[in-house]
Amino acid sequence: MAEKDHIHHTIDYIEFSVTDMAKSKRFYEAAFDWRFNDYGPTYAGIQKPSGEAGGLRLEPKVSMGGPLVILYSNDLETSISKVRTAGGRITKDPFDFPGGRRFHFADPSGNELAVWSDR
Repeated sequence: MAEKDHIHHTIDYIEFSVTDMAKSKRFYEAAFDWRFNDYGPTYAGIQKPSGEAGGLRLEPKVSMGGPLVILYSNDLETSISKVRTAGGRITKDPFDFPGGRRFHFADPSGNELAVWSDR
């Protein structure tokens, strides 16, 4: 996706943990007409007209806390600094993934979110 498709610090992608990929996809397809991009047996991207809106991630157990909200950043290092300055705690240091780089953080209440950026 081109940078113009993302808006700095807005919600960009939501992942849902699921314990049964096939059953979960059937549910979301039936309930909401969602369509998926399969990336193997452990991940399916949720399609939207211009790419993906989120994904289903296979996990052995679903923990309380809900979906992982992922924000987009034009400058990952600045975002890390701002999260720390604002009182957030980095829970996963920046790491590479196929689409770019991201980090996870906990807000002061303990909610975990992530921020990603293109490479």
